Amino acid sequence: MEQKENNCGSEPGSRSEDANEPNVDSSDESSGETVVNLSLASYWLLAAIRVALTLLPQTGYVHPDEFFQSIEVVAGSSLGVESNAPWEFNSTFPVRSITSPFLVVGVPLILLRTISIFHMFWFGYGFVTPYTVLVLPRLVCCLLSFLTDYSLYRICCLYNQNYRTRLLTLASSYVVLVYGTRTFSNSIEMALVSVLIYLVADCMFHSDSVISKDEFLRDRYTAADNWRDRIRIHKVRMSLPGHSMSKCMLIASVTVLGVFNRPTFLAFACAPIFFWLHRGLGSKYVGFTEFNQRCMALAVAAVPASALLIATDSIYFGYLTLAEILNQDVKLDRNFVVTPYNFVRYNMKTENLAEHGLHSNYTHLLVNIPLLYNVLGIAGIESFVFIFVKIMSKKWSDLPRIQSLIGLMILSIFFPVFILSLFPHQEPRFLIPCTMAMVFLHSQKIRNVYDPANFIQKEENGSKVFLKKDVKLNIKDWILSVWYLINIVCVIFYGFLHQAGMYPLVKHLANEMQTKSRLTSVHLVTSHIYSLPLSTLLIRDHSRQLTTKEGLRYKQAKDFFLYEEGSSQNMSVVAANIKTLLDECDRRWVEKRLKYKILFALPSSLTEDFQVAAFKLNLSHSIEEVFYPHISTEALPNLRVDAFKECRMKLSSVDSRFVDWGECNKDGQRERERDFTWDMPLRYFSNLVHQIGLTLFRIEKR
Repeated sequence: MEQKENNCGSEPGSRSEDANEPNVDSSDESSGETVVNLSLASYWLLAAIRVALTLLPQTGYVHPDEFFQSIEVVAGSSLGVESNAPWEFNSTFPVRSITSPFLVVGVPLILLRTISIFHMFWFGYGFVTPYTVLVLPRLVCCLLSFLTDYSLYRICCLYNQNYRTRLLTLASSYVVLVYGTRTFSNSIEMALVSVLIYLVADCMFHSDSVISKDEFLRDRYTAADNWRDRIRIHKVRMSLPGHSMSKCMLIASVTVLGVFNRPTFLAFACAPIFFWLHRGLGSKYVGFTEFNQRCMALAVAAVPASALLIATDSIYFGYLTLAEILNQDVKLDRNFVVTPYNFVRYNMKTENLAEHGLHSNYTHLLVNIPLLYNVLGIAGIESFVFIFVKIMSKKWSDLPRIQSLIGLMILSIFFPVFILSLFPHQEPRFLIPCTMAMVFLHSQKIRNVYDPANFIQKEENGSKVFLKKDVKLNIKDWILSVWYLINIVCVIFYGFLHQAGMYPLVKHLANEMQTKSRLTSVHLVTSHIYSLPLSTLLIRDHSRQLTTKEGLRYKQAKDFFLYEEGSSQNMSVVAANIKTLLDECDRRWVEKRLKYKILFALPSSLTEDFQVAAFKLNLSHSIEEVFYPHISTEALPNLRVDAFKECRMKLSSVDSRFVDWGECNKDGQRERERDFTWDMPLRYFSNLVHQIGLTLFRIEKR
């Protein structure tokens, strides 16, 4: 009896060379063969976890760009709230297109606001809350991330590869669970790159099939010795589907959309486009004529999408107006802006990149790939070294074929990594579009491959079932355990610990703005935390004019002010700035009777440092709220055993209320009577937990 795998529903009975250990679902007795179906139950569980983590939501704050290149850009116009659009979207020199943020974030928020208005009218409450503003765009990105899963699945089906192993690896990666569900432009780029690779792989598969059939029929036609056979063969050959320009318009449109989303998409698109152009080249009847025709067709097919996106950006940033279009007063050098071109111009200057941080050229290869993919990334680096050695040894026959799927996947990783490594600013998220290719190539290196000998057949209740034999653990089992462990840790850290106090802080401030008195202004000072996404507070945009019933137009006074101290200032400078702000607000209260409330948010690990500086300036303060958990890499918790003692000693030196540590000697100096007490471990643990939080102080006048 022969055992086979059913890789796809459309290809039953096909055998995969690298299939993972499957669950047996059914048997085909009519054919005399046992068909072992690959169960995707584990994958669907991981997919459900991905959606659940999105809806929970994840409170972790990975990087400011997840807000300031998406939600902050369009929330102001979509919801009519105050926002802080970043410099990339200024009208003077825009370096990013508005299309992707509007489609992924703007459209869902507009629908949310529209539904909320009607729901408010009918039921008395709306849907626009900090939770929905945060989760709805993330949910859209989560759905887009499944394009990567689908593309990987379809490629495996086309080329008769094990999809279960790869889907499990993909769905269990924190890159997909965290980055893939956030509103990064890189997350959109990952989905578009995956779709592009799938489209090209599909074209390669069908081109190979058509070309092989065409060559066979041509040879039969030449060998035919009568005109009837030649006519019949010619008709069959003419019935073959066209393949040279297949999916040309779709590939061009996806490429243009990807470039306008992030111009770095070009680095990821070069390899797939090259393989699309190179299909069949070198065969008997496909030459450079077809190659040149495809180049021209692809360029022409990219024109409509490019023109549409350029016009959209030009109108949004104010370069092109309706009046100029109606008056036919449109000039190419004045009325159009090409944001990818501005992006490239900006990033070609090292002094511009220095403002965002400079890194070594090997950072992507040796740091970011292992950081994103851990053991899978190490396997990728190993394959890179192997290929490099083969190239240096000129062993060309050992390298993947240039028109093969493996060659496509390899170049889809190493070419963009090489190009992006030329730029000195290198962040891990820049490489997440490599995820699908990385998973496809190296999943089998961390997972055991299915072996029919590992299963035994039994009959239970008249049905045939397969049970897995007891197989000893091997190195791949341990590697897989490391893969799961590291990804679980990364999901917890980036999803629920890193800057995780920001979301509850936003909810607290949003409630504060709704419940405060009308003439009270709120001043928020932050230090050593990421930038606060202003739009999530849902503060009405005060720059817009309102109209009274009598027809008078007015603007509401601004009542929320944000002061970001950054991460480089020490607490003495921060406390001095807060003291200056307090004096100014108190002066306005005396002169104009304008009420105020000053809040200060900083990591709890710096609480004692701030209290010391505040006591020295006679700055009255109280803790209003502490949001747990929160870990800021700009102010990591102090893990030293004597840290708690030092903090209390600092406080006791400036305020007499802290006199409970040790006893005073005859000189009035403080010292500990004993080096160890039994409650020290509990004190240390309590102090450590306290540092993993975000403290919100209220500053008041003494």
